[in-house]
Order: sequence, then structure tokens, then C-alpha cells
Amino acid sequence: MRKRFFNVAGPCVPGDHYMLDPFRGINDELADLIDQKHYFVIHAARQSGKTTLLKELARKINAEGEYYALYCSLEATGMFTEPEKGIPEIVGKIESYLKNYGLPPGFAKDANYGRIGDVLNLSFVEYCRSLDKPLVVFFDEADCLANGTLISFLRQLREGYVNRPDAPFIHSVALVGMRNLGDYKTQIRAGAETLGGMSPFNIVKKCFSLRNFTKAEVVELYAQHTTEAGQMFEPEMIDYTFEQTQGQPWLVNAVACECIEEIIKKDYSIPITKEFAEQAVQNISLSRRTHTTSMIERLKEPRVRKIVEPVILGSGDINETTDDYQYTKDIGLIRDDRGIIEPANPIYAELIIRVLIWYPQDSIYRAYREYDIPRYLKDGKLDMSFLISDFQQYWRENSDIWVKRYQEDLYQYNEAAAHLVIQAFLQRVVNGGGYIIRKMALGTGRCDLCVVYDGHKYPIELKIKQNIREQSKIYEQILKYMDSVGSDVGWFVIFDKDAEKCWDDKVYVKEEIVDGKRVVVAGC
Repeated sequence: MRKRFFNVAGPCVPGDHYMLDPFRGINDELADLIDQKHYFVIHAARQSGKTTLLKELARKINAEGEYYALYCSLEATGMFTEPEKGIPEIVGKIESYLKNYGLPPGFAKDANYGRIGDVLNLSFVEYCRSLDKPLVVFFDEADCLANGTLISFLRQLREGYVNRPDAPFIHSVALVGMRNLGDYKTQIRAGAETLGGMSPFNIVKKCFSLRNFTKAEVVELYAQHTTEAGQMFEPEMIDYTFEQTQGQPWLVNAVACECIEEIIKKDYSIPITKEFAEQAVQNISLSRRTHTTSMIERLKEPRVRKIVEPVILGSGDINETTDDYQYTKDIGLIRDDRGIIEPANPIYAELIIRVLIWYPQDSIYRAYREYDIPRYLKDGKLDMSFLISDFQQYWRENSDIWVKRYQEDLYQYNEAAAHLVIQAFLQRVVNGGGYIIRKMALGTGRCDLCVVYDGHKYPIELKIKQNIREQSKIYEQILKYMDSVGSDVGWFVIFDKDAEKCWDDKVYVKEEIVDGKRVVVAGC
């Protein structure tokens, strides 16, 4: 019997993939929205289960027999921004999907494309009139539509909706995509252009998002593989995977898939350990897969940078009521954990930094390639003070160059240049036998790093001097971080952005013994 497998490409298919109930927690809500003839929106980050949900919901509804249900993806029509081309493409897509789902023929059989402003509406009216049951439609990737096509599409849906008492139309509609419907407005506003009084957005009953897996659901998902293949996932592996993924569905599947298919090469006699999961997480962080590449591209967007850069720094102002904040959260890059804004999960935190430091890391590697990594080793351990001292000199000589590069062409993260370049400098070294744990969160006033090399931990706190408000508490946070990682020594790197101050005053090293622990303070 062919075994199911963990899916990392496209929607899940029962019988092929390990999967959870796509309706978990929302089955009754969806049923009520449909029964009450509502139009609604589902938005969630990429590869979090939207398409799987919609396809299974359409199959379920058609099997129950009370309604006709149609799934239709609009992704391929997004390139047509003018309604004269876009609307006929949408009509054609609907015709194709109706045929795929075996629903009655006849849609758009008399379509008049000379009336582009109501051809979609009239096609649905005539089609619904011919049906013996109400029609439910799930438009996937609806947020791919743009400009005139988007406006015309939504207006024609609205016209059909408000005229339902007089002419048959779609019983219930779901618009589904990465973004909340309100963000569609942001895309189509060009100067004075608006939808005016005919706004289609006021017909939506509810907007809601899909949640990540809970830890119990990760256990349930992985247990399916154990049952079918006899391969155990050790509890520590599941704990670590949930911590690193925070239940993001694609990541949960990707870690298991990487362990089974790439690391142990489908040897089902080997239990999946935490060590395998750690390697899988590193592989995912370094690879450019469709899921991660799509997320990475978002970092280039100015609206995303305005939110992500303060998170990297640990300080700054983010207005949580703005469209930019909601957009960055909707696409799955950040989360709000009890009032703390941070990357959505540790894997995304790593990916964000790895992308933003790639160029300086490569440049530093070339500049320092004559220096062997062992020069930073002393008695088998990293000489972190020596390493940071080397960085101080590098930053002194090259800071202007990197701030300018980040301002001009490296995604314009110039405010975070110092934080990024030191992480590039450290990454060059730890790639030889370690890794970096990164903790970034808005409101903390700093960025915490823990370099792990050959089993030893080196906690480092990064701060901007101009952001230090209470001098009396500057050691409090690093001591707490040192305690959390179990280290008696920590490093505190303070960047001084005062352009008028000379480097001899900025660059220094001092050691303090605080509460019996050694803190090395390095000025840059």
C-alpha cells in the first residue's frame, strides 16, 4: 500500500497527504454564513491551508446535495488589469471550473462582451435562473486581481447581490486570498481614483483568517505518519518544531518532510529526533523554496520595511491601526504576542535576517578570506571578545559604506544597517560549526543574539546608544538574557549614531562584573 506523505507543494489531497480536518473550529460558522446567503472573506498567509479548505468545502457541499458549489481560482487572471481583457478571462475561468466540477452547463452561453461592465453579472443571473439548486462560489486568489478588473469584478458581484430579490444570483460567495478585503482598496487607489458610492466592500458579512496549528494538532498530524509508517517522532522533536514554526502549516509539514525524505532518506526504522529537526530548520532557512522566496520578496516592499525594520531594531514607532501593519501581519511575516510585535516564528526571523545580510556577509567573507576561522578559537571555544574587537575595526572603516548601501539598494533598511552588518560578520564565522539564535521584538529596545558554537553559547545584546533611555538599567536585560541561556559572560554591543563624535570616542571596550557575572561592553 502506498504511503501518504507530508505535503509542501500545493493543496492537500486526502489519500495522498497527511492532513488535519480543514474545517476544524470553523465548520459551523461556514455553514451558517452559507445558509444565510452571506458574502464573506477568508484571508491568511501563503500556504496556510486556504485552497485545501475551499476545495474540500466545495466537495462536501456538492456531496450533501443542498447547493451547487464551485471552486474557482483567479490567480491566472491577475495579469489582466484592464476589464476589457480581465473580465472575459474571469468568465472563461468560471466556465472551465464549472466543467471540472461536473456542474450543469450553460454559463455565459449568450455572453455579450460588448457590455463589459455587466457581462459577469448577467451571466450569473441567467445561469442561476437555469439551476434547480442555489449556487455557492469560492473565488480563490481573489486578491490577485488589480486595477480596473478588480473594480469591475467587485461591482458586478455587488450589483448581483443587491438585486437578488428580483433576479436570481449567487447564493453565497467567499473571496479568498492572502490579504483582507480592505487592503484591496489600497491597491486600486491611484491618486483620486476611488470606488465612490458604488463601493462593493459593504456587502461582506464577515472577514476572518485561518489560524495556525496548535501543538496538539501538530502531534495529531505527525501521529498519522507514525501509524502508517511505524516511525516515531520523539516528544523533544515535536516541542522544538512547534517552537520554531509556531504551528505555521507549511513549515510544520516542511520540517517533517525534510527530516524523512532528505536527512534520513526514508529510513523508517530511525526515530525522528530533535537533532534531525534542528538540521531540517537550518536547511529550510538556507534554501530558496517557493514558500520562502515569496515571503522574502515582500521584504522589498516599502510598506513592509516600515514595520519589519523597527522589529529588527527592537525600537521605533509602529501604528497598529495602519493598513501597512495589518498587511504585514496578514501576509504572515509578523505576529502580536500579548502586545509584543515580533516575527511570526523563529524560522521567519532567521529568514528575514539571512536575506538582509546576504550581500554584506559575502563581501565580508571576501575581505577576510585570508583569515582562517580558527584564529577566533581559543582552547576549543570561540574568543568572542576578539571576534567583536575585529568587528569594531571593520565597522569603523566601513560603516559609511554599508549605511549608504542599505539606504540605496539593499531593500533600504539603512536604519538597521549596524544590526545587520554585525550579524553578517558573526554569520561568516559560525557557518563553520554553529548557528545564531535571534530574538527580535518591537518594544524591547534591543536585539538579542545567542551564538551557539560547538555546544557553547555566547549571548550578545545589540543596542543603539541614542535609544537607551535609562542608563541604570542597561545591564538588566543582558543579565536576564545571560541567565536564560545559562552563561556567566555576555557581550553588550552599543552603536553610537552621532555623526559629530569622533571614532576614538565611539570605539571602546570595557568589562564589568555585575551580580557576579562578566559583561563585556563594546562601543561601535
